[in-house]
Order: sequence, then C-alpha cells, then structure tokens
Amino acid sequence: MSELVARTGRHQQRYEAGCRLIAGCIPFRFRHSEGSNGNKSDKILEVLMINSTSGPGLLFPKGGWENDETVEEAAVREAWEEAGVRGDLMHFLGHFHFKSKTLQDECSPEGRCRASMFALFVKEELNSWPEQSRRVRSWVTIPEAFECCRHSWMREALEKGFNKWSDDGMIRTMKAANQVSSDASDGNTSN
Repeated sequence: MSELVARTGRHQQRYEAGCRLIAGCIPFRFRHSEGSNGNKSDKILEVLMINSTSGPGLLFPKGGWENDETVEEAAVREAWEEAGVRGDLMHFLGHFHFKSKTLQDECSPEGRCRASMFALFVKEELNSWPEQSRRVRSWVTIPEAFECCRHSWMREALEKGFNKWSDDGMIRTMKAANQVSSDASDGNTSN
C-alpha cells in the first residue's frame, strides 16, 4: 500500500515568465435523480468542490505543477491529494490567470499564477486521501458551484471551460470513450 502523503514545498515547482504554473481539475459525476413522473431515472451533473484551508468558500482541486510530471499528471495528483478522487481526464478546459494573495516567492514575487484546468470524470471516491484531515468534499450542481466558488477565476473555468465543453461535446467525448450509453442525449449514462 502506498503512503498517503501530499507533496509539499516549492523547490520542484514550475515557473514561466514570472508565473507559478498550476494544474487543477473540475471533478464531475452523474447522480441518479428520480424523474418527475416518479419512475424514470434521470442523471444530474454534479461537480466536486473542496473547502479552502485559508478562508471561506469552496474551490476545485489545484496545486503546483512540478518538474517531474506532465500537467495532466499534476492535475490528477491534485485531485487525489486534495479531494480523494480518481478518474479520467476528459478535456482541457483552458488556461486561467490569477494573482495569489498569500503565495508569493522569489520566482513569482507578484504572486502571478497560470492554472491549466481539466475536466475529470470521477470513477472512484476514496475513503482515505492525503489531505482528508484538512479538506471536506462537497458534491454540488453547477448553479450551486457558481454560488459558493471562492475565486472568480474558478467561476470562469466553470463557465467558459467546463460548461462550454459539457454543452458542446461532453456526451460525444464520453461516448467515444465508451463511458456513456447511446441514450445519453436525455441525460442517462451507463455504469
């Protein structure tokens, strides 16, 4: 069994043009919901958010992209370390720039960051994970995520990245990966 230890420190992290490079994801799943007719099962799209360790509000798993990993590996690692989930990266959502109010260092004295965000289809929710003593997971709908999201750049990732992808092509992408049945156009997915 592997140790449940999160990576810490900044000595291995990547920087580019004065920006700290961040990798993160918007974990999502489909939850069964009883349909309006009482017997049809529909599926509702939910995203996973975690509490911030430095103040109020919720956020998506993200953290420093390190020298010994790809950006995709970093996003998957952060989902495991911070939220205790594993799954498949489905789509690159974009780059999002922000300024860290608390994390400034010699490589990024102004605290500038560039986050590479991905959609992560959750296949496993773990009982134990590295940051479980500091993090609380919350599955929320997209409108709820907009309401409780702490950072404006994460709301932008949700709106301009995740929502656009899910509206435009999520079902086609997941069908191609054999993760959604052919009746997915009405919100049903296969298990």
